[in-house]
Amino acid sequence: MLILRLFSIIVLVFLNGCADFLVKPSAPVEAVKIAEPKAKSQQNEVKTAIDPDVLYMLLAAELAGQRGQYEIALEGYMEVAKRVNDPRFAERAAKIAMYMKDGKKTDEAVSLWLTQDPKNLTARKIAALSALRSGNKQAAVDHLDLLLKADPAGFEKSVLELVNILQKDGKTDFIYEVLDAVSLKNPDQAAVYFVQSLLAMQMKDSVLAEKKVQQALDIQPDWDDALIFQAQIAGFSGDMNKAKTLLRNASLKYPANTKIKKLLAQVLIKTAEYEEAGEVYKGIISANPKDIESQIAQALVYLQLDRDGKAEDIFKALLDQPEWRSQASFYLGKIEEKREHTKKALVWFDKVTDGPFVFESAISAISLLIKDKEFDEAGLRLNLMSDRFPKQKLRIILMQAGLFSQQEQYEKAFNLLTKALAEYPDQKDLLYTRALMAERVNKLDVLEADLKKILAKYPDDAEALNALGYTLLGNANRYAEAEKYLQHALNLQPDEAVIMDSFGWLQFKLGRLEQALAYLERAYAKQQEPEIAAHLSEVLWVLGRKEEARKLFSKAIKNSPEDEYLLDFQQRILNSAE
Repeated sequence: MLILRLFSIIVLVFLNGCADFLVKPSAPVEAVKIAEPKAKSQQNEVKTAIDPDVLYMLLAAELAGQRGQYEIALEGYMEVAKRVNDPRFAERAAKIAMYMKDGKKTDEAVSLWLTQDPKNLTARKIAALSALRSGNKQAAVDHLDLLLKADPAGFEKSVLELVNILQKDGKTDFIYEVLDAVSLKNPDQAAVYFVQSLLAMQMKDSVLAEKKVQQALDIQPDWDDALIFQAQIAGFSGDMNKAKTLLRNASLKYPANTKIKKLLAQVLIKTAEYEEAGEVYKGIISANPKDIESQIAQALVYLQLDRDGKAEDIFKALLDQPEWRSQASFYLGKIEEKREHTKKALVWFDKVTDGPFVFESAISAISLLIKDKEFDEAGLRLNLMSDRFPKQKLRIILMQAGLFSQQEQYEKAFNLLTKALAEYPDQKDLLYTRALMAERVNKLDVLEADLKKILAKYPDDAEALNALGYTLLGNANRYAEAEKYLQHALNLQPDEAVIMDSFGWLQFKLGRLEQALAYLERAYAKQQEPEIAAHLSEVLWVLGRKEEARKLFSKAIKNSPEDEYLLDFQQRILNSAE
């Protein structure tokens, strides 16, 4: 969809033509063919033929172009264009001048081209591009105004093509100003205001973007792209309720518009309103049963609603369609993984042998094998992936480190990550994972250095803040420092169970038992992990609520009999009390 990714537009077709000409030798330019008059003398025929000097210049220019002698080619075509009233020669000269980035020659050639073919849109676009690039506001306004009048339906696309080409030149503000002048000449053209709205969002001015898109809608109230972008502006600004309201109203007004309905469904998913999103997709599919993308989206909504059977039916129905088979197999594997049917999940993941889901399927299969402690098979698959997916090198390294960690081969994991960091010294995930391994091999100086390196670049990284703060709790002299990091993490993510657990454990270390209990109970209610259970059990024990502590511990150890934190609590507290 045009709106969803601002300015991701293919470079102008006329530039492609220029590139083709200059990359590979072009065919010789044909001489201009002039039809013979019905009743003309031989003398007239001689007068209409191409002058031998011009033909020589033309052939010389073409040969120079084939040899990469573009300055000679340019001069030749320019001279021919001036002598022969045929816009093809001026066009060739203009494209060579553009390739050479010779603005003066480009303007000269395009001017001649437009003189000979004033309605040529490609020539007008090149003229506008040259004016915008050089900062000639009046010329840019004139050319865009003429482009708008010549092709109002294609104006939006044409300007966005120019914007795309000029993005690296930092011309967005200037183009916006030029369009302001164009709008004064054409106050009833919605496309001008709409493009300004797109530019305003690129300039990160959502208020201005909203104003301009509303101007476009005042002129053309049923323009779906403008309606959709208006809702997107609200979403980009964080006002999801406004986005939903705009899209719901637009959907009621234009019930047959699928683009509006699809965006509404996406916004509903973002706000976790899965039931309504599912109903929207159901309506889209009812109107167009061949809309496979909406069928897949509906199936994913069903998965969010734990209606795995309905999702499974949709994916299985897609297995008969070759272009969707891999994606369907991947999600069928995910469904079996969710059901803890490891063997069935592996069968589905292994069916994905091509397409964009191959890597994710392979990684999912390895994760399952690691979970089931099939370490040899997981390692074998990982080794094969390194050659197969060279672009996924970092993820494979992280997975390999995870495999070593699961086997308690922490030194191997640490060394692997250290080697990777020599190649990618600032890679965040590598730093964070090595910090975790550094703790395991008792290299706390490395742990602290890695986490602080992350925080130097990402001071609001809640995960790194929490990890560093929690680690410092091992040293009673650094509780105050730990509190600084953990409080910052808690401010950033107040409902994150792991952070609440760390902050609660800090309160326990500081002797604030009631505060510790409050944070740990909230953390455990949100996420019943064994480490949180161990912390909460110990606080309950110290508070004298020993029976509650035993009960909580028994439940947790039953689910995680090998967890080190629970076993530590058992050895230090329960066994010593017997």
